[in-house]
Amino acid sequence: MIQNFADWLVYDLFGLSAESHFGMAVNFFFYDTIKILILLFLISAIMGVINAYFPIDRLKNYLATHKLFGLQYLLASLFGAITPFCSCSSVPLFIGFVKGGIPLGVTFSFLITSPLVNEVAVAMFLGTFGVKATLIYTVSGILLGTVGGFILGKFKLEPLLSPWVLQIQKESIQETEKWEAEQVPFSRRLPAILREAWGIVRGVLVYVIIGIAIGAVMHGYVPEGFFEKYLSADNWYSVPLAVILAVPMYANAAGIVPVIQVFVSKGVALGTAIAFMMGVVGLSLPEATLLKKVMTWKLIGVFFGTITLFIILSGYLFNWIV
Repeated sequence: MIQNFADWLVYDLFGLSAESHFGMAVNFFFYDTIKILILLFLISAIMGVINAYFPIDRLKNYLATHKLFGLQYLLASLFGAITPFCSCSSVPLFIGFVKGGIPLGVTFSFLITSPLVNEVAVAMFLGTFGVKATLIYTVSGILLGTVGGFILGKFKLEPLLSPWVLQIQKESIQETEKWEAEQVPFSRRLPAILREAWGIVRGVLVYVIIGIAIGAVMHGYVPEGFFEKYLSADNWYSVPLAVILAVPMYANAAGIVPVIQVFVSKGVALGTAIAFMMGVVGLSLPEATLLKKVMTWKLIGVFFGTITLFIILSGYLFNWIV
């Protein structure tokens, strides 16, 4: 429905051509902006209800004090794998997790895996590259989130969250304690929950618009065949180069699978192509722009640097196995 509205707005009302680079970029901008803002509001409201009625502080304390031998990171990564979100769409849920006080490493496991692996991308991958490549891709994506979240969690990065996030964490805890003490009914809590959700949307609105605008430009104006030209050579630096070239791009995993098929058909090694795919969906500049609202630049640098290293290693491993 959102795509139909974006098509009507851009192609019918504005009169832009669906075949032009500018038309595609503008359509992409309106579609993703509307989608992510709606998603952000709904998830923020749902997390507000959960925080009001579910003892999230107990879950936080349980995860912090019990030795689960990494199981919490695997579960968060698996949850990310079954959620059909792209990198920017994962950020609202990430905000909800952080707001609820879930340990940052566990939250990172979700954020890493969610854009990399989803059921649509897996089905397309299966039909395109077969069972072996699909299994390796899926397992590596989940392991990337599990191990990446575990390592990032050991760095104790919570102080590097932005003051805005720390403030909404504090306000959320205080509001929940107040409601529990006064036993406020849901009918009275709901307006405050919705106001808080709208406040979160307003707080990240500028970052959403800037991030999606970057993605829209890349989506509409990157020349066809640009990446195949530089990745087709069989050399040692093709994998890291693929990841570096992928960062300015923006697409979800399902949307990039056909591009990967073209890469492979033109001589790009499968591992190199998948490293490019993981870079596009997991390390995009629009995602970094959105994350700036919830993280300091230092934390974004640590997050992106760690995941970049893991993706490069995965690309080399893929090239060796397949």
